[in-house]
Amino acid sequence: MTENRFLPYMTALGYSMIFGMSFMFTKIGLGYMSTIQLIAYRFLVAGLTMQILRALKLIKLDFKGKDLKLVIITAMFQPVLYFFFEVEGVNLTSTSQAGLMVSLVPVTTAIGARILFKERLKYIQIMFIILSVSGVVVINAFNNSQGLSGSTLGMAFLTMSLFAGTMFSLSSKRASREFTPVEITYTMMTMGAIVFNATLLVRSAFEGTMATYFEPLGNPEVIVPILYLGLLSSIVAFFFLNFTISRIPVSQSAIFGNLVTVFAILAGVFILNEPFGLKDVIGAIMIVTGVWGTLYFGQKKKKGQNVIIS
Repeated sequence: MTENRFLPYMTALGYSMIFGMSFMFTKIGLGYMSTIQLIAYRFLVAGLTMQILRALKLIKLDFKGKDLKLVIITAMFQPVLYFFFEVEGVNLTSTSQAGLMVSLVPVTTAIGARILFKERLKYIQIMFIILSVSGVVVINAFNNSQGLSGSTLGMAFLTMSLFAGTMFSLSSKRASREFTPVEITYTMMTMGAIVFNATLLVRSAFEGTMATYFEPLGNPEVIVPILYLGLLSSIVAFFFLNFTISRIPVSQSAIFGNLVTVFAILAGVFILNEPFGLKDVIGAIMIVTGVWGTLYFGQKKKKGQNVIIS
């Protein structure tokens, strides 16, 4: 029983670590291909892998008699809409602004969970969520020369990515009542492969580059980043995320997303030898403390009389 109780928190740490490391591999991959190519190849690998696992009966899927629109809507929010709006938003603004908007997902998710699932947070939990979000703000606020400048359209795209990320967590929680984490992840990877590769195909057709569609994959330097992003950062991480959402209150699962920033910094420091400044130390401490406090007082609450999920 103890192992089962802690398993969702272990998978939450797992997806935070994998997503955190993904920034490094994304940076490497973008040195050899465009953003849309990287996303398309990533989900092509993920989608094909899921099909192989299904054909070999290594994963169990049963969609019969279930409300498919629930899992399809979940997959539309993430990865389709979230990736589209985030990429377009970053292109028109800055990575710092994107980081700041993503850090707000735990807040908007907690609000949505309160409305849809009647999840309740103690005031002290809310304070710790704010502390964690503030840690991300400290780290990202002035992380590049662009600062907080950017176009109105770019901010609109980032706002829509915030909405998509929030709705993904909420819809995944709802879908988990009928679908297993494997079934949700399978649908996400399949839809991601179809939508993003169709987008790349249309773009290649207009640009007259269909003959070189897979040319970037011929470079040995991109194989490891693509495999990491397609297998670990897509299949494994999103499975962990869906599993976590299905097992604990969605307002608590969302707070782990801020740990992605911490793991991304650690990967940069220890693998890419990037600088580690005072603001990174302060921000990381704030994030970790915020996550700990949200979960700790959430556990206290579980033992009490307040209802977490109706």
